[in-house]
Amino acid sequence: MRCRLNGPKKNGNSQGIAMEKYAIQPLVAILISFVIASRAFKRKSLDRSGALLGFLVMSVHIAVGLRFGALLLVFFFSSSKLTKVGEEKKRSVDADFKEGGQRNWVQVLANSGIATVLVVLVGQSIGWQDKCLDSKGSALVTCLIGGIIGHYACCNGDTWSSEIGVLSNAQPRLITTFKPVRKGTNGAVTTTGLLAAAAAGSVIGLTFVLFGLFTAKCASDVALKQLLVIPIAAIAGLLGSIIDSLLGATVQFSGFCTVRNKVVEKPGPTVKKISGQSILDNNAVNFVSVLLTTLLTSITCLYIF
Repeated sequence: MRCRLNGPKKNGNSQGIAMEKYAIQPLVAILISFVIASRAFKRKSLDRSGALLGFLVMSVHIAVGLRFGALLLVFFFSSSKLTKVGEEKKRSVDADFKEGGQRNWVQVLANSGIATVLVVLVGQSIGWQDKCLDSKGSALVTCLIGGIIGHYACCNGDTWSSEIGVLSNAQPRLITTFKPVRKGTNGAVTTTGLLAAAAAGSVIGLTFVLFGLFTAKCASDVALKQLLVIPIAAIAGLLGSIIDSLLGATVQFSGFCTVRNKVVEKPGPTVKKISGQSILDNNAVNFVSVLLTTLLTSITCLYIF
């Protein structure tokens, strides 16, 4: 009798803890997201539309899992900081330069839309319990989480590559022909930029592993294997940047405007073509590169874990 009485009591406590987390975590997510979105708007990292969508995206990520929120925030803060480094030099190169690197809702959606869908699907699959990458436990969850890692590794890699690469003194070369081109040309790469992309991806992987130490519980052998996320994310960051550059060099127009003395993305009477076709704009290129990297990383994690 004593055992029977203790059993339900324990289950009741577990359910109570789950319900408490269910109620508190979304409120915490909303509060944190509001503070960050407001701060980003005041500092001109996001415009009004970008701040609103960013608030919604951050709320979803943090509400589903602190680790997913961490991945998003590491990408956002690191990319925002790097965007503001060397602004004078970037202003002289970038025809569409915005003070503070201000992003609108389209750019927020291109860099977080796919991940947000995956985060929602993960939340429906695992509820409020963080999981390690383990195909034996759940192939679906492993694919979804792997996709989220690949998504932010790609976004971070592309941003670091662009923001650091343009400051490099090295001559950029078009990735399809390796011919020297002007700074700011879509599809142009430098060794510095590619190394930055890999480093950016590894930061995402490291964030996933470190936060997992506090938020996820798994067997010791599975936990040790999570360290492989760091090199996988580094490769995803580099791969995402390369895919972005290949698309930029082929389906995104680049030309030199003789009046503005800058590289531009639209043809015109005073624009001399450098490379590419006017098929996709920068946001569409980012979306496609993120989608491909997300899929490839998801499949990789399924087979490795």
